[in-house]
Amino acid sequence: MSLDIYVCRFENGEPAPLDMSAAREVLDPYVEARDPGLNFLLVSTGEGETADVYLSSPVNITFTRFGGEGVMDLLAGLLKRLNAVLVVPGGSVVLQEEDRGLLPPALKDGYTVVVARTGAEITHAIQTS
Repeated sequence: MSLDIYVCRFENGEPAPLDMSAAREVLDPYVEARDPGLNFLLVSTGEGETADVYLSSPVNITFTRFGGEGVMDLLAGLLKRLNAVLVVPGGSVVLQEEDRGLLPPALKDGYTVVVARTGAEITHAIQTS
């Protein structure tokens, strides 16, 4: 897919820091290339299953140019490990219903919030948002 999606954490409706050490533990086994100056990782989970990942700031990780079932499963695992949500065009993806309450009003009022726990469910949520 050629859109940007963001892994973020929220506490009481406010952005919260991500555990970047834990993020690297999840992503590092799949890194094919990196550019530390850009905080960029090219991850691959198999033939044709890649993503450009930017450890953009302490409060978000950007996935762009991503595709493949393995990448989406990796993304689901990253969300679980970081206790994070996924911000996509038109809405958000949370891992459990209770996580809706953590979102800022701007992301839950007037936008779609979908519960998705697996890579396939996340793909479906993105495609229908």
